[in-house]
Amino acid sequence: MTIKSQMIPMAALDSVRKPIADASGMPNAVYDDPAYFEFERDEVLGKTWAAVGYTSDLPRNGFAKPVDFMGLPLAIMRNRDGEFNVFHNVCSHRGMILLSEETEVEGMVRCPYHSWTYDLNGNLKGTPHIGGVGVHKAEGFVCEKHGLRTVRSHVWMGMVFINLSGDAQSFDDFIAPLTQRWNEFCGKDGWNNLHIAQTGSQMQLEVNCNYKLAIENYCEAYHLPWVHPSLNTYSPLDQHYNLEVSEGMSGQGSYTYNLSDVAGTHLPRFADWPQDKLRQAEYVSLYPNVLLGIQADHFFTIILEPRAHNRTLENLRLFYVGEEACGDEFSACRQAVLEAWKVVFGEDVFAVEGMQAGRKSPGYAGGVFSPVLDGPTHHFHTWVANRYAESAQG
Repeated sequence: MTIKSQMIPMAALDSVRKPIADASGMPNAVYDDPAYFEFERDEVLGKTWAAVGYTSDLPRNGFAKPVDFMGLPLAIMRNRDGEFNVFHNVCSHRGMILLSEETEVEGMVRCPYHSWTYDLNGNLKGTPHIGGVGVHKAEGFVCEKHGLRTVRSHVWMGMVFINLSGDAQSFDDFIAPLTQRWNEFCGKDGWNNLHIAQTGSQMQLEVNCNYKLAIENYCEAYHLPWVHPSLNTYSPLDQHYNLEVSEGMSGQGSYTYNLSDVAGTHLPRFADWPQDKLRQAEYVSLYPNVLLGIQADHFFTIILEPRAHNRTLENLRLFYVGEEACGDEFSACRQAVLEAWKVVFGEDVFAVEGMQAGRKSPGYAGGVFSPVLDGPTHHFHTWVANRYAESAQG
């Protein structure tokens, strides 16, 4: 049975897209049926901008790294000039996987099968014995026509984004509603003064859930008192507000985020952050697979890497304000911030995994929403339903 014949009925999608008080959520199958995993790669994530990795994982010019994007073999390459490109990770000759591990490329990227070679811009440079033993050229064969296939990509805030379909809006237009909103906090130049430190900046968490459940959970603060009791003491539920930033972004904010006092951190802050909003923080789900958070003294990103229909790797990077914040003087403060977020995101695991397990129940058919507190989550469900509907109509 093909995925098209298993497509969610339009009536179910229409039910999701009703006003929130009357709406139901996306049905169990899109979380629990593996047949939808690759479908969503191509028709949901692939039709917009999805993050596939961090530039910091390619620390120097001449690095290359393979990426498994929901079963699709890709490669991120950092060329000799420091530019990042994404290619399909297959040799143009016989489809052999080129890169099996991240590596610093001293000369060329070499196919391990027949030793065809490519430069870090994807150009085919060498075809040994293509015309017979010792003959490295063949009449009528033009190397320029057989380079690696490029995937449309863009780098923003240390993340490498791709658009598989190649026809999404420009990334600048895609991200503009968020940067325009957050310029009020960090200023237009503040984005350029954020840095990943050697310590206190990274964590990974593997969770047994569909990536969409991690997005949904992050969208709302409704669960705060029961799932995050410590966080609720310094950023309580009654001080949160909903955000619907654009068609592809939603989340929540807090007026009383207070980790710096609670944890005793004294990190450098954004120079342009309004003094009357020093305790304000916002958390946005950037559809389809990125979580973002901004506070006066740090910024974080989480790339959700879907590994299977029921398994997701959460890959976090914390950014600090100014190079000074990355020095030894603030190492204890950075570690305190990282540990605080480890607790928060660790507390979410049982919730998203519990929802994943619940998607096997025939007694559940998408659920309902709080008209007041679930607005950002319903916003995401509507976005997903729209992607399914567009695929069916196309």
